[in-house]
Amino acid sequence: MTYCIHCGRQVPENARFCKNCGKSIVPLAESGFTGTSVENEKTESDPADGVSEMIFSVSPTVKFVLAGYAAAVIAAFALVVILTIFIPGLAPAIGAVAGVLIILIPAYFHLKRKLVRYTLTDSTIEIDRGLISRTTQNIPLRRIQDVTVSAGILQRILGYGDISIDNASEDGGKVVLKSIDSPKKYADLILRQLRRIDR
Repeated sequence: MTYCIHCGRQVPENARFCKNCGKSIVPLAESGFTGTSVENEKTESDPADGVSEMIFSVSPTVKFVLAGYAAAVIAAFALVVILTIFIPGLAPAIGAVAGVLIILIPAYFHLKRKLVRYTLTDSTIEIDRGLISRTTQNIPLRRIQDVTVSAGILQRILGYGDISIDNASEDGGKVVLKSIDSPKKYADLILRQLRRIDR
């Protein structure tokens, strides 16, 4: 009978990690376990124990959204100036309402981008979409055949691009992680994890 030296729960004889606390299990003879708890240590999860380790989690870039906010503020200010010239009495009220409506445009796109999340774990790529009704697409890393980074001239200047993933799942086809900041960095992380799985 084996027990976790961190939380004291019973674990299978051949387990490397505790399913309760996730800590590495060292044989009692090697650990010098005396019945007292050991300080928590950050350890990597073991896929065989059903615990996925997150490598990264990222959303599409908001660079254009921030530019949209700046443009909306300038447009709202210009509208107030124009209304002051032509309709002096109503300018402040109309300008305030128009300004709020203009700013709602980039706010919509900001929220839309925040509702998409790309996550790489040690076994899958997860794509989450939606707020109230949320869908998650899982792509097993073992079925990924190719990872490609693509970026146009403007995208390269601004430092973002797309990551295309060819997979051999039942659905087949290509999945694109769109508008990612520093796409090569994240593509390299995906490729590194693929190499670990192939070992």
